[in-house]
Amino acid sequence: MKRRAFLNKTLINGIGSFVSLRSLESLASLKLQEPSADGIIDSNDIIPAPDNPQLWEEWRNNLSYWRTKKQKQLNYDGSSYRTEAFNWVTTDFACCFVMMCDSDFYDHNKNQYNVRMLIDKGKKEYGGYDSVVLWHAYPRIGLDNRNQFDFYREMPHGLPGLKDVVKQFHNSNIKVFINYNPWDTGTRRENRTDLDLLIEILRATDTDGIFLDTMRNAPDFRGKLDQIRPGIVMEGEIALPLEDVQTHHLSWAQWFKDSYVPGVYRNKWFERNHMQHAIARWDTDKSAQLQTAWMNGSGMLIWENIFGQWLGWNERDKSTYRIMSSIQRYFSDHFSGENWKPLAVESNVKDVFVSQWEKDGITLWTLVNRNDYPVNGVLMKTVYDRKKLWYNMLNGQEIKGRIENGVIEISGSIGGRGIGCFAAMPENKVEKSFMKLLELQKANSSISSSDTITPVIQNVSEVKADQVKHSSVTPGMVVVPASSTELKMEYTFRECGAYGNIQEHLSLAPKHKLHTLCIFNKKVNISRFAIDETPVTNTMFSEFLRATGYKPAIPDNFLKHWNNGQIPADFEDHPVVYVSHEDAKAYVGWAEKRLPSAEEWQLAAQGPEGFSYPWGNKMEENRCNPNTNGTTTSVRAYPDGASPYGCLDMCGNTWELTRDVYSDGRSRFVMLKGGSCFRAEGSVWYMDGGPQKNRFLAKMLLMYPGLDRCSTVGFRCVADL
Repeated sequence: MKRRAFLNKTLINGIGSFVSLRSLESLASLKLQEPSADGIIDSNDIIPAPDNPQLWEEWRNNLSYWRTKKQKQLNYDGSSYRTEAFNWVTTDFACCFVMMCDSDFYDHNKNQYNVRMLIDKGKKEYGGYDSVVLWHAYPRIGLDNRNQFDFYREMPHGLPGLKDVVKQFHNSNIKVFINYNPWDTGTRRENRTDLDLLIEILRATDTDGIFLDTMRNAPDFRGKLDQIRPGIVMEGEIALPLEDVQTHHLSWAQWFKDSYVPGVYRNKWFERNHMQHAIARWDTDKSAQLQTAWMNGSGMLIWENIFGQWLGWNERDKSTYRIMSSIQRYFSDHFSGENWKPLAVESNVKDVFVSQWEKDGITLWTLVNRNDYPVNGVLMKTVYDRKKLWYNMLNGQEIKGRIENGVIEISGSIGGRGIGCFAAMPENKVEKSFMKLLELQKANSSISSSDTITPVIQNVSEVKADQVKHSSVTPGMVVVPASSTELKMEYTFRECGAYGNIQEHLSLAPKHKLHTLCIFNKKVNISRFAIDETPVTNTMFSEFLRATGYKPAIPDNFLKHWNNGQIPADFEDHPVVYVSHEDAKAYVGWAEKRLPSAEEWQLAAQGPEGFSYPWGNKMEENRCNPNTNGTTTSVRAYPDGASPYGCLDMCGNTWELTRDVYSDGRSRFVMLKGGSCFRAEGSVWYMDGGPQKNRFLAKMLLMYPGLDRCSTVGFRCVADL
């Protein structure tokens, strides 16, 4: 029953409701093969171990036979791993997935990167990072026609700024990956291949590798990457085929399901220098991935900001990993060496499992406790060597075990779903660096029993209440009467979520498939207000500039569609775009108005009848901008598209900013309404585009004005009456 419960738990946590959230299309194509003659299934990402200890030796023999056979079949020599340029791969245990809009990485108030703070926090909470993935575009990409490479180019301070970021990471011996989205085919095209553009970014930033989003492999990239400089790696999201281990030095172990008795990573067993990073990003309990990584001498992906939603690790898992990663780094040669013996020792304690690693006369044993509760007692027995010193590597203490008939009994305790580690080494191997490790382990030896996650701030608006009220309606505005009602609202169920925090998003996961509509009701009590008949136009915005001399503190992409500060011919009456939320707030302040809330905007668009579109309940293209190529039209081009209150251009020309900027302490976002004249085609991963219903919301993650200013986003004003 216990084994069944463990496997069920792993299945639910690992490849259950959220498997579709990134890789459903790829994972759905996986088919398990029948076992080969030696009992090993080539397609298994983890080769499972038998429950019966009497079968372990035969299983290990089969593993060795399979490895030799497969290396011969594939003509594999592993030479690409055994060069100095790629040596860093075997020590890349802790990889941090960094959302570049995360406040731990970028301070939007100071317009500067927080590299040092990110590194220091990583040391404190996880024992440090060995590499980072700088994630850039998704889930924002598709809002306008900027491609994935534009997102790197238009990050704060451009590519030179990113090069400095990479230099700061390198100064702390941390490698840096950029990201590649192969599905990005519907945005701006350039007259170069994706690989050539990736090489441009790699050269400009001195980065060390490419993360292959939604991909297993990219073998065609290898030749050109080697021409840049030796040591540039690739790491795919989907399980790497055995045939590509030669050219892909790392791979994700995403939602891999281990057997109850710990199995082995297929690729790691095949090539001991290959690094795999365990990840099940929506799990609140990382212990299953930690144990599998520990028993395979492999790494973890540390991912807290999941595409704009914060889901941190619990304190137990963080404290476990601080201890675990220190051991892995020190004994990295053991964990990438040839003398790996899975399930080498049968523990005296039920459901505790032991594997062995040897190199240079030093023997290391890694242990896991599959029980949910702590265990105590004789954890393992092995042949005693009186010429060696024995250590508990978790607490840094020397072991004085009971010795009988040449066998040492090593006693101790392991927490529920926890790990253990013992070492035996000749006295002449006890160097200063090892003693320093022991002191570190003594300082970190306390593993928390708490499986709670430090709470993140509930998504709250940063906007303060507006004070200005108008006694009469300004020309160019229409009145929306007071309303106490329940609004029906909807959004596309995406990984970035909507209003709610991660807990609400996770609660919706079993009910909604990714990319389908999520509909909810929201009670509102809104006072009478006035709203602009049209969005703010280029002409209206130019009047604001003349009157105020406004210049944004960060000018990147400000009014990018204008020519030398002048409105393009025939675009005077088009909605102003390439303005940030800060630019819009400056305008509405000058106009003695404000931005509408998403609920006010929706009331003005749908009218008392609750129309789906401003003009009625059916989509009619002759009532709004029909373009999806990014070409705007005059705000008065479609008078038949007016809402019941007389608002024009509320569908399909540009997305419109709403008032509230939300924050969860790590990510900031704003809701957009109305849809736009651009739709990125070719992938479900793009942000929503084209004309949208009145009730539709699109969540726009914010970073800094240069990225936030888009060709498809404008605004209109409201006034309190």
